Amino acid sequence: MAAASRGGGGPQALELLRALPRVSLLNLRPNPGARKAEKRRGRGRHGGRKCGRGHKGETQRGNRPRLGFEGGQTPFYLIIPKYGYNEGHSRRRQYQPLSLQKLQYLIDLGRVDPTQPVDLTQLTNARGVTIQPLKRDYGVQLVDEGSDIFSAKVNIEVQMASELAIAAIEKNGGVITTSFYDPRSLEILCKPVPFFLRGQPIPKRMLPPEDLVRYYTDAKNRGYLTDPSKIPEARLELARKYGYVLPDISKDELFQMLSTRKDPRQIFFGLAPGWVVNMSEKKILKPTDERLLRYYSS
Repeated sequence: MAAASRGGGGPQALELLRALPRVSLLNLRPNPGARKAEKRRGRGRHGGRKCGRGHKGETQRGNRPRLGFEGGQTPFYLIIPKYGYNEGHSRRRQYQPLSLQKLQYLIDLGRVDPTQPVDLTQLTNARGVTIQPLKRDYGVQLVDEGSDIFSAKVNIEVQMASELAIAAIEKNGGVITTSFYDPRSLEILCKPVPFFLRGQPIPKRMLPPEDLVRYYTDAKNRGYLTDPSKIPEARLELARKYGYVLPDISKDELFQMLSTRKDPRQIFFGLAPGWVVNMSEKKILKPTDERLLRYYSS
């Protein structure tokens, strides 16, 4: 009121406020024209010819066709065969493609840091891929588009990768690993902050299903369940096939970063299963109970 009295219209505003009635439920009204009267539909002999239902037919008489009825023709669910190509389509795993050209683009923009291990957390934060675990997405497939222009040295973890994409990564002195994530672990990996805010312990990553065990235990695919002693031989064999000299990463200044790998049950780099990340206090809580330690270490 003191601020209003210093202006030119202070006394007039005070007089207007004194004259206005107090706002209550009795004097509240909607604005003119805000509410319109609902059109009354005729019922029976009380008015109306067609009552807004049109001429004849099942929709005028109050009954409508059942869900999936297509007017008498053979419906969709009978035309599509039950077996064959569409078998198990509702459970088929999908992998979002990520090209080497787009990965190089993200690195050049500074969205992806090649001096740190790259996994789905970095790729989704960089808006390079969009993963939707509820829509049968199981991760990223690295494709070889742009293999001739890719020049970055990275330690990257993806779910699937083509042979030429693996060769392009290792030709520059990088390391690639293919690993499986179950839907729950995948959602936590793609959106870690909402999970940390819930204050729940980091769960163990599930092992791959039976039909994917062969892929992730093969050294040619750089699977995370492969015997580590077979990886150097597979790297050398791929270099001979494509005719490039394989760099010695053991003498690289980033050897510690390039040799970093996750445990088969681990979701995040540097965070073990069972740990709780306290975002408000910026602390990491580790379990001390023997039963919990035995469960998360197995």
